[in-house]
Amino acid sequence: MSDLTVVPHERGVIRLFTLNMRPEEAKFLREPGAADQILGVAGLDPEQIDVFAVSDLEDLGLYGYLNEGCGVSADQLDRNALEAITGWVMVVRSAAFGGRAATLIPDKRLRLIGLFTEEATNWTGGPIETESAKPFSAPQPASQNDQPRRIGSAVLALVILLAVGGILWLIL
Repeated sequence: MSDLTVVPHERGVIRLFTLNMRPEEAKFLREPGAADQILGVAGLDPEQIDVFAVSDLEDLGLYGYLNEGCGVSADQLDRNALEAITGWVMVVRSAAFGGRAATLIPDKRLRLIGLFTEEATNWTGGPIETESAKPFSAPQPASQNDQPRRIGSAVLALVILLAVGGILWLIL
């Protein structure tokens, strides 16, 4: 499988391209549909594609953008190689493909620098040891034997209320 092949339902993959073009052309790639043309794939989500000048990152740099901003682990990144990149870049997240498979056919002015993966969330956890997490630790509901007694009390109260109301109605 090539770095230019997007598998169905791909998640957490970031492709970094350098752009060998004038700034005006690079800025145009921010427009809807422009990235589709230059990558040779239709229907990309422009919200999942970033096009910017590396100099715009200032002190953060491309290394910091990928590590801190995109969640790429430091062991995947070559700081020196990333600091050597100047000019404009395009960052394409796998979410741009909307879960569809695709084969990128980039314009000759694009060069793939690397394919990176975002750190996945670790959903595992240890056992919960609090008292409230233990089985059967919740307060137990009233027993079902108490249910008829409460209903009987409510009916008795209603009968007394009606009797008192009837007596008052007769008096007045």
